[in-house]
Amino acid sequence: MSNFGTQRRYSLAFQQKVVSEIEAGKFGVSQAKRIYDISPQSIYDWLRKLGKGHLIEKRVHIEMKDEKDKLKDLQHQNQKLESALAQAHLRLLMYECLVESVEAHYQIDVKKTFGSSASSTRSSKSKSKA
Repeated sequence: MSNFGTQRRYSLAFQQKVVSEIEAGKFGVSQAKRIYDISPQSIYDWLRKLGKGHLIEKRVHIEMKDEKDKLKDLQHQNQKLESALAQAHLRLLMYECLVESVEAHYQIDVKKTFGSSASSTRSSKSKSKA
């Protein structure tokens, strides 16, 4: 039969025994896992909770002084760029609203009219030069 769905509860004394054996160097985590049939996560949780903490991997971030300054500068530059982008989007929306307002007031399609008059002006100039 499978142990699927079976939940094991370990006594505090058993947990302390496993932790003390690992800390004493009698077993490694992988050996304790095999011997006692315990998940590595449980063992690490017990080590964190009951152990001295010297066997648990720790993450240490080491950086140079100028790296911290560069990071701050890049964050500041990023904020400036995001602000400039937001302002550009607002400007674009304002111009689009202005075009819509002009189109509604004069009842013309500004985009088509502007493009066609500019191209017809160019084509007539190029014909006159030829």
